[in-house]
Amino acid sequence: MTCAVFSFAETHPAAAALATELGVPVRAIEVRNFPDGESLVRVPEAARTAILYRSLDNPNAKLVELLLATAALRDGGARRVVLVAPYLAYMRQDMAFHPGEAVSQRIIGGLLAERFDALLTLDPHLHRIASLSEAVPRIPALALSAAPVLSGALDAGTRPVLVGPDAESRPWVAGIAAPLGLDVLVGEKHRDGDRAVRLSIPSVDLVRGRPAVLVDDVISSGMTMIAAARQLLDAGATGVEALATHCLASQADLAALRAAGIARIRATASVPGPVAELPVAALIAQALRDEDWLG
Repeated sequence: MTCAVFSFAETHPAAAALATELGVPVRAIEVRNFPDGESLVRVPEAARTAILYRSLDNPNAKLVELLLATAALRDGGARRVVLVAPYLAYMRQDMAFHPGEAVSQRIIGGLLAERFDALLTLDPHLHRIASLSEAVPRIPALALSAAPVLSGALDAGTRPVLVGPDAESRPWVAGIAAPLGLDVLVGEKHRDGDRAVRLSIPSVDLVRGRPAVLVDDVISSGMTMIAAARQLLDAGATGVEALATHCLASQADLAALRAAGIARIRATASVPGPVAELPVAALIAQALRDEDWLG
């Protein structure tokens, strides 16, 4: 077998969609967990090029199983193993903010670079580095933008105002808005803790009488979006929706977002969940072809 997609159970539908786009088989990886928490990983017949598909939300156990699967694929004859991790964990901590902190981006990025021949992800949460290759060195590392998928999910006819949470989001939100000629607002965010956020939105009156769409790369606790939604509705927005590449929010967090007046929440299929309704298989497949990683 020349090429195949290999997937874990929780992302099998998304992996199967990617395999269909590529016109290659999809193979399921078997995982058993022992009472002490260890994992036994078994891969099916390997391919010369193995596309190993797994999003790294809730990453700790998944990373160990990913490393075991990679080793088993190579033992089975794989000459190239490409990691497709639509959500890539541990990218936030790119420096030690306090004495004694581990810089997880450097550690996990280096670990993945040692085990894989190439890596592809969507909208990684990078702050102080210019490219993913700085976090994942020595191998081809591609960070795709989900902006085309998010732009395609918008109803431009309603003329929504797109709202980004902070200054870092401005180029990304503007890139989503530009093909549709939509207006953009960008908030000013101040964090008092992991779940405590103060937010102001300059020129928020622009939303009066118009729908607003909150756009972010990641929805985690949702506190930023809740703060923004309240301001947008108070300013006269006719409705508020949320759109993101990755949704890591729990059911309780999603309920809180809806209670704050966010009528609709959508994300890409990067992380399985109830709002992961925007497919990214075609986007990823085209990138794999363009990079010539399938041979």
